Amino acid sequence: MIQFVNPNKMKRVFGIVALVLVLSLQLAKAQKIGLDKVAAVVGGSIILQSDIEMQYAQYLAQGNPPNEQIKCYFLQQLLTQKLLSQQAAIDSVTVEDSQVDDEIDRRMRTMISRAGGQERLEQFLNRSVIQYKDEIRPDIREQLIANKMQGTISEKVAITPLEVRQYFDKIPKDSLPYFNTEVEIGEISLYPKLTKQEKEYYRDKAEALRLRIKMGEDFTTLARLYSQDPGSAAEGGDLGFMDRTMLVKEFAAQAFKLKPGELSQVFETEYGFHVLQVVERRGEQVRARHILIKIEPTTASMERTKAKADSVYQSVIDKKITFSGAASLYSDNNDTKFNGGMMLNAENVQSRTTYIPTDKLDPSIFLTIDTMQVGSYSKPAAFSTQDGKQGYRFLYLKSKTGPHKANLDQDYPKIKEVAYEDKVSLVISQWFEKRRKTTYIKIDEAYKSCKELADWETKSN
Repeated sequence: MIQFVNPNKMKRVFGIVALVLVLSLQLAKAQKIGLDKVAAVVGGSIILQSDIEMQYAQYLAQGNPPNEQIKCYFLQQLLTQKLLSQQAAIDSVTVEDSQVDDEIDRRMRTMISRAGGQERLEQFLNRSVIQYKDEIRPDIREQLIANKMQGTISEKVAITPLEVRQYFDKIPKDSLPYFNTEVEIGEISLYPKLTKQEKEYYRDKAEALRLRIKMGEDFTTLARLYSQDPGSAAEGGDLGFMDRTMLVKEFAAQAFKLKPGELSQVFETEYGFHVLQVVERRGEQVRARHILIKIEPTTASMERTKAKADSVYQSVIDKKITFSGAASLYSDNNDTKFNGGMMLNAENVQSRTTYIPTDKLDPSIFLTIDTMQVGSYSKPAAFSTQDGKQGYRFLYLKSKTGPHKANLDQDYPKIKEVAYEDKVSLVISQWFEKRRKTTYIKIDEAYKSCKELADWETKSN
């Protein structure tokens, strides 16, 4: 997706000032105690005090309260990373350069967004983003290798039904969790698709603005008045510096072929029609501004969408096609269509569980399924997404579990997941215990009081 800048200027300025103050204070403090001070030695590697201070500065910059004790945790994490990366070198575990690039780009997008633009980020980093990327690359690579090594340690862990039962039986009865009503819901959503003729009205609006700019009117003023991009309109359409990974492909194709000052032809992306002007190029990054004209569904396109939704619904009801098959063929919701149409629990995405507590459902979905019978389908109805996208959808209530205390019959998948994670944690803990005993580890006196590090240092050198 195109990454749009937050238009709330005042909030952004306060956030930047706070971040600058935090980083400045932490830098001053780090200089006072000595940036090159060695906080720990792990085998043939060292951990500098500056590494810990930087993590602490980032912790404060995220709005957390001051807590010097948390530096113990940061050092523990760095010790863990060093042990894993050293074992990875022995086992020839590596990561591709492209993986490192992707992770650096992901982090930079987050930092740029929080800072309110690349220029502001570079101001308080006191260096260019390109320089900063080069500086953090070795550490990012080590982190990724450590993560991959940890995955290698646990990849062969499996859990049997007997182990799941044994884990459950060890949980005190008065400590068993209580689950609210949960449901499994499928959806098939269809969005209107406009014909070329229907889109022409919106293309013409964008073209008219492009011609006004060509005739000498100010791009910034027209963007503020007419652009429908909520993230950049208030900034005169300015998106700041971005690289290709931060832009949809059609937008990137235009932005990286134009010269500074050049105006694009009207072009279309999933967001609508754009007029784009490149402001400045800097290596593999471009600063551009644009005007967006959104494509709104017409009455005719909505009627076509309803007819198609009714047809798909009837095919499912008549058992001419399975619900999961219909979802993969016809649904326009990419978040569910490749999962048999089933929604995932948004609060537990990593587990990919389809069991969703009813109190976490979108109110409109809850009202629809509240009176449905398990195994039934709702009739197609119009709906709008949170970002205002309109369409038609129908729902499938696959299962419904009433409120209850955890038990193996109803909650086996959840209990199995927790039991598996517990076993993985045990395997990794045993690995670290063994590695700590066979690796030279020396920790600076300033951290000897940390409870987290009590068993880390080599007992006899």
